[in-house]
Amino acid sequence: MQNLKHAVSGLHGSLRGPSDKSITHRALILGALAQGITEIKSPLTSADITSTMNALRPLGVNFIQRDDTILVDSPGMQNFKRPQNLVLDMGNSGTSTRLLAGVFAGLNLPVTFIGDASLSTRPMQRIITPLSALGAKFKSNDGHLPLTMIHGINAQPINFALPIGSAQVKNAVLLAGLVARVTTTITDKFKTRDHTEQMLPDFGIQLVHTGMTFKITGNQILRPSKIEVPADISAAAFWMVAGTIVPNSVINLEKVNINKTRAGIIDVLTRMNAHIELQKLTAAEPMANVKVITELGLKATTIESIEVPTLIDELPIIALAATQAKGQTIISGAEELAVKETNRITAVTTELQKLGADISATPDGFIINGPSKLSVKRATLLNGHGDHRIAMMLSVAALITEGDVTLVDPDSVGISYPTFFKDLEHLMH
Repeated sequence: MQNLKHAVSGLHGSLRGPSDKSITHRALILGALAQGITEIKSPLTSADITSTMNALRPLGVNFIQRDDTILVDSPGMQNFKRPQNLVLDMGNSGTSTRLLAGVFAGLNLPVTFIGDASLSTRPMQRIITPLSALGAKFKSNDGHLPLTMIHGINAQPINFALPIGSAQVKNAVLLAGLVARVTTTITDKFKTRDHTEQMLPDFGIQLVHTGMTFKITGNQILRPSKIEVPADISAAAFWMVAGTIVPNSVINLEKVNINKTRAGIIDVLTRMNAHIELQKLTAAEPMANVKVITELGLKATTIESIEVPTLIDELPIIALAATQAKGQTIISGAEELAVKETNRITAVTTELQKLGADISATPDGFIINGPSKLSVKRATLLNGHGDHRIAMMLSVAALITEGDVTLVDPDSVGISYPTFFKDLEHLMH
């Protein structure tokens, strides 16, 4: 348990939050597929990232950590070891599981994925269905882990239209085709996060883009690369909202990823009247230094399904910001929240109601009336439900909550932001 603090005199200071988890996963995987040594600068080090590395080691991939760099030393996908009866423990990482399912399907290397209790409740049918349509064969627990791939995809060209707004589904198919070395065409009308497409040219892979469709011709070989990972906007989001709603705050966030497929929170907070300044930097993956200054005149907004893929992980902290905005905020088209590490729709609603927020759940989002004064009359236990993003959102909520509140599961922040509480202390002093 951890007693959460009220911010008496605002938040001040500069920090570089944890590096982007999505980009680190992809850099590790693509580095593993390339023969030679790939250098990843400023990677995230967290439990989920460890799951990805541990899953790739049986293939003969070595990871060497030096200061703020991971070197991926790989024989290349054409020279991978092919162990029998392979069982991979993916911990809590849905991204690792879904992306690597595509890799193993392309390799045609049988494997069984297992995970912790939370991961074992998350839907895997979304990748089973498209990979099965390409010839792979799976056995699962009713669409959940344990998931066994009996054999991989056929060596035939792929033409795939993404059925849901999930970059993980897109990447499972993309990686399967890339590893199988077949021509792969993917249409993404949802404009999901495109980090893999941004990164592939750095590894020597050519893509042809036509509107919402991109094509990767077959028989391309990845070459080693050097990748710099920007700070994670999903982590920076907590400080963007904290700096906006905690009185007398000025926060500078360094080298934040502002890829347009991920930066929806900046658009939302800006139209809510938040004071956010961007100093754009030159880099392969778009990044910027972000300055946030308190703005207590927030106004309500509406978030609909078309915008959700650009901010799905930030919706819990956006919901908190909405409790401090004048008017009614409606968030819809976010049913994906119900199948994250926990049901985030239920968890956000339940926990913020404990603090006095006027928030109600809908099947695909929230209705929030504000502004609400957050307070508790007696010592109150808050529950992150084992979900790192809920735990961090509640820690930010406590900064403007009158009364004593305690978080029962602070360790969950280690999934994506191991230094969260240390950085919070830095901003409070």
